[in-house]
Amino acid sequence: MRLIRPILAGLLGLMLAWPAAAFETSARAAYVVDVTTGTVLLNKNADTPLPPASMSKLMTLYVAFEAVRSGRLSLDERLPVSQHAMSYGGSTMFLDTTDRVSVEDLLRGIIVLSGNDACAVIAEALSPDGTEAGFARFMTQRAQQMGMTNSVFKNSNGWPADGHVMSMRDLALLARNIIQDFPEFYEMFAEREYRFDGRAPSNINNRNPLLGLGIGADGLKTGHTQEAGYGLTGSARQGDRRVIFAISGLDSASARARESEAIVNWAFRQFARKSVVKAGDEVARAPVWMGEAQSVGLTPAEDVETLLPVLGGDQVAAQVVFTGPVRAPVAAGDQLAELVLTPEGLPETRVPLVAAEAVAQGGFVTRLRAVSGLLIKRLQEGPEGAL
Repeated sequence: MRLIRPILAGLLGLMLAWPAAAFETSARAAYVVDVTTGTVLLNKNADTPLPPASMSKLMTLYVAFEAVRSGRLSLDERLPVSQHAMSYGGSTMFLDTTDRVSVEDLLRGIIVLSGNDACAVIAEALSPDGTEAGFARFMTQRAQQMGMTNSVFKNSNGWPADGHVMSMRDLALLARNIIQDFPEFYEMFAEREYRFDGRAPSNINNRNPLLGLGIGADGLKTGHTQEAGYGLTGSARQGDRRVIFAISGLDSASARARESEAIVNWAFRQFARKSVVKAGDEVARAPVWMGEAQSVGLTPAEDVETLLPVLGGDQVAAQVVFTGPVRAPVAAGDQLAELVLTPEGLPETRVPLVAAEAVAQGGFVTRLRAVSGLLIKRLQEGPEGAL
């Protein structure tokens, strides 16, 4: 029926008086999100699959955390080191085949020391076929289940390999899941140094350049290869706000440090958290087809907050978007629409809107009236609109 068509309804506010100052990043790709409100602050090539280098170790860690929680691994379990794991160069724990290393030591070795060998030991222990390649296939499947659609793994540690890619949005999503799902392990990411068995005393420091700067940084993982450049998936918390970001493609470790600190300061200093609408408040009404009521109220299921530039006002442009009219019956809480918030200078944020009340299907008279109205409308439109 031609009555069912996209409808744009109602501006809830005015455009902001002052747009947010855009952050001009020199990273090849970047994604910055305020986790508390879900507001995306920066998106530059965020869905482009790129070599993630050691940042892909976050996926190995997530799978390992799941295994510990489920009982498939225990923190005090000691795992053997294969010749394959020992053969890795780059950043390592300097493991050899005579070692049996506890899972807890391996986790810290990955998080703090970025151990390529430690990743391979975990991978072989959890792999369906006992190989790192088998674990990489499992990582890819698990990532897809988590909504990381631009991630493909060929190994457990980000060692250069054709087709081993992640996007910055995927890395930010993975970081958020680690923080939310495994708070008992997340504290490890803020550890500044880790000494394993007295080995390589010069290799004890966490490579995250933001730790200890007093800006709330508490994770997560750096990465670097010649192909990927220098990258960082990071997070910082100040007050009741948390920001997560992922950047890649910087040309030096110092550039990565400067860019990361600048992003955190920009995200916290240039934006303030504002309440837009409360759960249960009606923001619009949608017409209902063949219902006992002619319309239904639309409301967010939860309080809606967003970030606004500190120099702006308290209003934000918004639209309610839905396809209508809605066909009865309608149950209270049914998702019927989206509230689209578009702060000046920021990507839009979409918030689900649900039915504020139930609308039962109308009786015979209501349905007859609705059909008759449609017939009259079609006849008035002329021969092309006639049934």
